[in-house]
Amino acid sequence: MRYLPLTPNDRQAMLAAVGAAAIDDLFVDVPEAARLSGPIAGLPLHASELAVERHMTKLAARNLSAGAAPFFIGCGAYKHHVPASVDHIIQRGEFLTAYTPYQPEIAQGTLQVMFEFQTQVARLLGTDVANASMYDGSTACWEAIGMARRITKRAKAILSGGLHPHYVSVANTMAKYTGDQLVTALPELTAEPDTARLIGMIDDETSCVVVQYPDILGRIGDLTELAAACQAKKALLVAVVTEPVALGACRSPGEMGADIVVGEGQSIGVGLQFGGPYVGLFGCKDKYVRQMPGRLCGETQDAEGKRGFVLTLSTREQHIRREKATSNICTSSVLCALAWSIHMTLLGEKGLRQLAALNHAGASAAAERLAQVSGVELVTPAFFNEFTLKLSKEARPIVRELADKGILAGVSLGRLYPGEDALANGLVVAVTENTTAEDVETLASALEEVLA
Repeated sequence: MRYLPLTPNDRQAMLAAVGAAAIDDLFVDVPEAARLSGPIAGLPLHASELAVERHMTKLAARNLSAGAAPFFIGCGAYKHHVPASVDHIIQRGEFLTAYTPYQPEIAQGTLQVMFEFQTQVARLLGTDVANASMYDGSTACWEAIGMARRITKRAKAILSGGLHPHYVSVANTMAKYTGDQLVTALPELTAEPDTARLIGMIDDETSCVVVQYPDILGRIGDLTELAAACQAKKALLVAVVTEPVALGACRSPGEMGADIVVGEGQSIGVGLQFGGPYVGLFGCKDKYVRQMPGRLCGETQDAEGKRGFVLTLSTREQHIRREKATSNICTSSVLCALAWSIHMTLLGEKGLRQLAALNHAGASAAAERLAQVSGVELVTPAFFNEFTLKLSKEARPIVRELADKGILAGVSLGRLYPGEDALANGLVVAVTENTTAEDVETLASALEEVLA
């Protein structure tokens, strides 16, 4: 028997309290095409547990998992090797059930984990300080834009054409409710990012400029000049890192003058997992720390002089700040942050640099081989582990055709930017330490066949 605690009268009273005539009024912001008009097709209304298990297993078998095929998909989520020891440690009871330390004095282990995570993130991003994690990279990106508005008292954010379109979409969704003006652009299939264009757009109304590093096409730009241009107009530079392994080989955004650096931490310690959960990284300069969303753990001493950990800053709405909070983000991805921190600890600085070198070497070899295929042009000659190819045919149907052959060839720009003919032939290919020379040769041979 289902437990339904609310009566029809209870529901009507709740709707009246919020000014809604019916439950459907609560979902008006969800596009009608995305709403269900009835039960989910293919699922029986009633079935035994065994029958449901069989049915769901059959559905799951239709998936082509990342480990079952040559895999070149990236664009913000990457297939890296995660040591078995990471999963072993996070499965321990004291970690697996950890959540927000509302009573910090009895959650010293959780707080120490957060403190170590913050330290590692700050060093990786090149920032003075980092928080105890966010939901994911896209929400961290939006939080950075909101933070820039609070600091500058301006509401115009300039977004690079190289910023992941899903991140742009999240920012646009949130900006509808804050009044922020987002100036966006499409990427161009060129070797260089749009740094010069961004510098020319900065004015006295600009709160921040948001760039991705490396960007959606895999390009790596020097942020120094852009950071100086932002500073000259008292705007902030926000750098977004979707592939943190790249920082094992590239200069950190903070080192180049970025005021806020955010990113997606999935590459380290967190598997692909069909899309989540992931972990957002967030760091900034020390002078902006009180405008940083989320929470910050700090180290202190107790009355007996012993080392201890506390919630140093916690400006979220669930704590004392309420409507004055810097953000309404109400959790952090603590378990994923722990996995990230464990993997980073196992790697160490030397291991991270070696991992980055493996990724870059593999991607360089793959780019060289694929560029030899007739009908394939390498757009990005300088990259980390992800590069863009321009095919002689539209890339999206090519990707589908190769998927049917058991090859996950990458991400077509036509999928990310539907309807944009100038980008339709673009294909973004990612290579990690998991990609073998045999995988690359399989992709090259398949491209030769389908592009002939």
